[in-house]
Amino acid sequence: MSVQISAIICTHNRERYLGAAIESLLSQDHPDFEVIVVDNASSDRTQEVIHSLQPHPRLKSVYEPVTGLSVARNTGAKTASGEILAYLDDDAIATPSWLTVLAKAYAENDKLAIAGGKVTLIWPPDITPPPWLSEGLAGNLGAYDLGDKPLFITQPNHTPRGLNYSIRRSFLADIGGFDPNLGRVGKKLLSNEELVMTELALQSGWQVSYLPEALVAHNVAPERVNRSWFLRRGWWQGVSECYREQLSNRGGIHQFSRGGERIIRGLYKSVKYIRDPAQRFDNLVYAYGQIGYLTTAIEGLWSTKSPSK
Repeated sequence: MSVQISAIICTHNRERYLGAAIESLLSQDHPDFEVIVVDNASSDRTQEVIHSLQPHPRLKSVYEPVTGLSVARNTGAKTASGEILAYLDDDAIATPSWLTVLAKAYAENDKLAIAGGKVTLIWPPDITPPPWLSEGLAGNLGAYDLGDKPLFITQPNHTPRGLNYSIRRSFLADIGGFDPNLGRVGKKLLSNEELVMTELALQSGWQVSYLPEALVAHNVAPERVNRSWFLRRGWWQGVSECYREQLSNRGGIHQFSRGGERIIRGLYKSVKYIRDPAQRFDNLVYAYGQIGYLTTAIEGLWSTKSPSK
C-alpha cells in the first residue's frame, strides 16, 4: 500500500537517541505516511529499540549489512512506498508538523526535487556552547538557519542539512540514487553528498527549497564538544570536497594550487583574528581541512598515473 510520504531513519550504533527519533516520527500529524528504520550494521541495542516500538502499524524496519550512509539511504528508498522520501537523522527529533510541511511543499510544486528545514541544537546537560565555537562551525553539529521565510536555494553550499532532508523519488531514481562514494562510512566523516544532489538538481532544471517550518532539533553528542573532533571533521570535509571535484571531472593538478591558496588564507585569518577565539579556531579548522584536501588530491593524481595491474 503506497503512502504520500515516507519518513526514513538510517541508523548505526545510536541506541542512545534512536527511540526518541522514531517516536517523533510516529507522532506526526500528517494523515498518510510510513516510518522506515534502516539498521546499518549496528552492533549495539539498536534492534531492541526498534522492536520495542515495532507493534506500531506505521513502523517498518530493514537491515542493511553494508556500512555507509548513502548505501543505507538507498536501501531506505527501495523499501519505501512514498513518492516523497523524508530523511531524519537517528539523533534528531522532528516537530509534529514536519511531514505535513514537507508534503505540502511537494504537492504544490511539481518542479521541487529537494527540500529541508531549519535545524536547532539540543545541548547535553551541563554543557554550553564553548567560546571557540563559531556560527560556521556550529553548522558541523547540524545547525542550519537561513531565516524565517521559505526560499529557493540557488547556491549548492546552502543546501539543506542531511539530518533534515527530503527528496522526490522520481528525481532520486533519475540520478541513480545517493552516491556511495560520499556520505558517512563508519567513523569516516565523509560528507558533501547533499551538496552534490543540489548541484545535479539545479543543473537539470529542478528546484531546491528551504522550509523553516519543517523544523528539527539535533542532539549534540558530548564527545563532539572538543577541538579535536572539529579538526577531524574539518579534515574529512577537505577530503569530501576533493572527492566531489574529482567526481565532477574537476580534479587534477589544479587542485594543488586551490588547496595551497586555501591553507594560506586560513592561516592568515587565524592570525588576523587572534583575539577572537571563535574566528581564530574556525579558520584554523578550515586550513587543517585543506591538508586533507591536498592529501586526497595527491592520492587521486597518483592513482591516475599508476600503471594498471
